[in-house]
Amino acid sequence: MPQLILLLLVLVAAWYGFRSFKREAERVTKRVRREEKEAANRAHGTLVKDPKTGEYRPQDD
Repeated sequence: MPQLILLLLVLVAAWYGFRSFKREAERVTKRVRREEKEAANRAHGTLVKDPKTGEYRPQDD
């Protein structure tokens, strides 16, 4: 029985680690794609409009 509990804990930890890894990989991929687009357009950042003031500011990561 203790082996089953230990196996279950290892499987849960592996599942959680895989989810975290997958989420981080998606975040990094999105950032790389955005930087590739900026390099192709010769841009030095992405501007987003501030809804309160109506001014454009550099996008935060």
